[in-house]
Amino acid sequence: MTPVLKRTLAYFLPYWWLMLLSALCSLVVGAMDGAFAYLVEPVLKKIFAGKDEGIFLLVPIGIIVLFAVRGICRYIYDASIKLAGQKAIQDIRNDLYGSTIGQDMAFFQRKATGDLMSCMTNDITTMQEGMSQVVTGLFRDLISFAALLGVIFYRNWQLAIITFIVIPLTAYPAQLIGKKIKNSARRSLDVMGGIGVTLQESFSGIKVIKAFGLEQQSIQRFRHQNSNYLQQLKRYIKYSSLATPISEMITSLGIASVVYIGGSQVISGRMSASEFFSFIAAMIMLYTPLKKLQSSYNIVQRSAGAAERVFSLLDEKPSITNSSNAADIQRSNGSVEFRDVSFGYDDELILRNISLRAASGQMIALVGPSGGGKTTLIALLMRLYDVKQGQILLDGRDIRDITLESLNRQFALVDQETTLFNDTIANNIRYGKPDATQDEVQTTAKAAFAHDFIQQLPEGYETNIGDRGVRLSGGQRQRICIARALLKNAPILILDEATSALDTESEQMVQKALDNLMANRTTFVIAHRLSTVLHADTILVLEAGRIVESGSHDELIENSRLYSRLHALQFSDKESTEMPALP
Repeated sequence: MTPVLKRTLAYFLPYWWLMLLSALCSLVVGAMDGAFAYLVEPVLKKIFAGKDEGIFLLVPIGIIVLFAVRGICRYIYDASIKLAGQKAIQDIRNDLYGSTIGQDMAFFQRKATGDLMSCMTNDITTMQEGMSQVVTGLFRDLISFAALLGVIFYRNWQLAIITFIVIPLTAYPAQLIGKKIKNSARRSLDVMGGIGVTLQESFSGIKVIKAFGLEQQSIQRFRHQNSNYLQQLKRYIKYSSLATPISEMITSLGIASVVYIGGSQVISGRMSASEFFSFIAAMIMLYTPLKKLQSSYNIVQRSAGAAERVFSLLDEKPSITNSSNAADIQRSNGSVEFRDVSFGYDDELILRNISLRAASGQMIALVGPSGGGKTTLIALLMRLYDVKQGQILLDGRDIRDITLESLNRQFALVDQETTLFNDTIANNIRYGKPDATQDEVQTTAKAAFAHDFIQQLPEGYETNIGDRGVRLSGGQRQRICIARALLKNAPILILDEATSALDTESEQMVQKALDNLMANRTTFVIAHRLSTVLHADTILVLEAGRIVESGSHDELIENSRLYSRLHALQFSDKESTEMPALP
């Protein structure tokens, strides 16, 4: 038994009682198969040799009763083991989702969303099929095989040896084909992951596809990947279809030998016809569970390919974890310090020797050209990544010495992407505080200037806003995000281009909501619109991963350096686009 199979079967252990019930019923079914083959000889002898009409009349009733009991037991073992399989797969899926969500941001940069979705769905479904097959086959077919094997050895051990010699001959091709099936299954699931990536990108970026007329290119890309999937699947079909014919060709040698030798013994009188028929019945029935076991083996190999992908993902360890001496903190004062911080995603540094201080309640603005490292700096503060060198301190404590859960409680984020979920407005706001009451939700919505438009929606706060909030305008979505941040009531606020995608009217409304949100909080603002950070306590200008300027707006304007040039450029552009006044 492979390590992957052992690990998968370990998920069945909590449901041992279902497996025990299935095993007992399988024992009854397997024993009945053996009993049926065994009783062929004495029943035929009594009916045809002994002319026993009573036995003859009871045979049809006995067959009905036998198959009724067998059917009931078969239903119980099949239903119970499949239920155990479903529960085990549910546990695997829960563990996989929990492990994936708990990964750090570097993990999600490496992994494509569509591939993760494919692993959660297609791979686990393939595992589910295999596990149901292997466990049911393990109990049902092995017991039937053992019972029937006992009958043929009891009837005629010489013929049984001939039969049994052929069985191991099928093992080698079955094992060889099984490996081919496992490899082709894994490759096909890898390709299916690529299809998942294409689907996710296509549906999430449908507006761009429509706007640029890329429908045909998207269709061709999907067809190409779908064709690759078919090519991989063809290999699986070829090898899985080969297994049964090869097995039957080998077993036919044993059947032919038994028929010839056994027939000769009947003709010579060394064996009765009824004994020979009983042996033949048991032998034919013996090959049925054998073929099922081989078929199950092939399905298990395909499942093993999926299981390897699932467990590979499950075994990924996050690089951002709690240290051994991490402390749980309550509400911080909001004072932040970067001490000579440097960071890079690979070997190339994104931030170099960053040092800054933010006192409690201050507003710190981060401005500068794109790619300067503003968003990365904030990600380090929230410990989405760990610094390569230096320290980030919260209230004088290194954030690596604070538990991740309590560190998360110190931050509220309002992002330019306005991430909302396909749920009600109330529940989207409650992401800031899952146990919030309806009154708390409405109070924060009013402070975010969202209450009025929410009340005008068909179902008010219980209105479902659709995927990513598509049923709301940009300004409405942003105010929902601000309400969510208000409800969290964290001491440190992160604003990442919170108004960059809004029109002037929406921006004014959102800015009022932001003013309420920033009150009495330490605030870090990432902004390209310099008009939104004029009143910041400190403005930090980042370029190429370094802080090249810092100070108030007035101080930086007087320096006539990068900030002054950016300010002049933005405001001259604004003035040049204004319409001249009519006389």
